[in-house]
Amino acid sequence: MSDLVASVTTPGVLVAILAMALVTYLCRVSGYFAMSLLPFTPRLRQALAALPGSIIAATVLPLVERLGPAAGIALAAALASMLIRRNEILALVVGLAVAVAARSWGP
Repeated sequence: MSDLVASVTTPGVLVAILAMALVTYLCRVSGYFAMSLLPFTPRLRQALAALPGSIIAATVLPLVERLGPAAGIALAAALASMLIRRNEILALVVGLAVAVAARSWGP
C-alpha cells in the first residue's frame, strides 16, 4: 500500500492527474460555451432532442451485434417492458432475465 501511495505522489503522476482533470473540465465547459453562441432555432431543438436516442443506439447496437441474438432478444424485451410499464428497474430485470434464459437455451 505504501508503494502505491508513493508512486501516486510523485510529481509526474500528480501533474498527469491534474492535466487530465483540467482537460475533462475544459471539455465540459466548452460545450456550454459553444451552445451559448448558437441561436436556439426549432431545427436545433429537434436535433438536441434526438441526441439521447442516437447516443443510446450508437452505444447499444454494436454490443448487440457483437454479443449475438441473445442480447438482441434481451434488449427487445427490456424495451417492450419499458414501453409498457415505464419502470427502469423492471426493464433492467426483464432484460437480464431474458438474456439469461436466451443464453441458457441457445448454443
